[in-house]
Amino acid sequence: MNWYLQSCENSDVVKSTRIRLSRNIHGFPFALAKKEQREAFENKIKEGIYAIGYGLQFLRLEDMDDITKMSLVEKNLLSPEFVLKKNETGSILINEEENICIMIGNEDHLEIQIFSCGFDLENTLNLAIEIDQKIEEVLGYAVHKKYGYLTACPNHVGTGLKASVMIHLPALSRTKNTKKVLETIHRFGMDVRGVYGENSESTGDMYQISNQQTLGITEKEIVQNLKVIVEQIIKQEREARKILAKDDLALEDLVYRSYGILNYCKKISSEETRNLLSNIKLGTDLGILKELTDIKVQKLYLYTKPANLQKFLGEQYEAMERDIKRAEVIQQILKEN
Repeated sequence: MNWYLQSCENSDVVKSTRIRLSRNIHGFPFALAKKEQREAFENKIKEGIYAIGYGLQFLRLEDMDDITKMSLVEKNLLSPEFVLKKNETGSILINEEENICIMIGNEDHLEIQIFSCGFDLENTLNLAIEIDQKIEEVLGYAVHKKYGYLTACPNHVGTGLKASVMIHLPALSRTKNTKKVLETIHRFGMDVRGVYGENSESTGDMYQISNQQTLGITEKEIVQNLKVIVEQIIKQEREARKILAKDDLALEDLVYRSYGILNYCKKISSEETRNLLSNIKLGTDLGILKELTDIKVQKLYLYTKPANLQKFLGEQYEAMERDIKRAEVIQQILKEN
């Protein structure tokens, strides 16, 4: 089962963990502006795939249909900007489990991304380092003795590491404490973004938290600093859930109203679904809603997003039709054993 459909440690609050390493290949200009440069670069990558291992497959964005590309964005495997700006020149290396996805030709030559469900920074980092070292042996990186790994963006120079977690904060939102917590995160040198990264908004009480500093600090220190911050957020969210649970009737009413709408609606938008699923996940995690499991909730999150809805059904639909089909898919998943 793919990582985004699993239930793991601390997944009541932390939905997923990602480690991203920005790297550039020695001997190639950072901006592969000319067609012959891109072709030579791609050939070098493809020649090294088998030596790298991990069952990686090379795919060009221009050879993928729009729904497939957007389904990868919805899974947070690709950034929206990468698909939009690099549609004709970008490519990826991806394995069948989709816990490894390397964007090629975005800001940097390679953006090595490793994913895991729940809160698992150390193991995710270890796998990222293991893959990174194999790629470096095969392809060779642009490295400076003083500054470390060289990147197109000065903010990533050094380790080139961006560690991030996707967190679900419904109780902090309902107790009006989200803003205070997020401001504290900023003061500790962390970024807070929406579900799809930079310039995206939070939906369904989901936030992405990641490190800012990459220079003058080790990979393990970055991960440890983020871990400490996230552990405090988990603690505060769980405390807020205890406060909400004191008013049992109000919370149960919120959860079951949301469940009822999803169970009986005839059409529903993606945005409304995300907001209702936030309530349902909270109710499932607290044991209020015993009709669902966390894994079933993860399926609802994934297969109600526009592109993955269409991938799930194997058909393309206009927006209004998607709203109708989304309701049908929700009720199909809810009835599964």
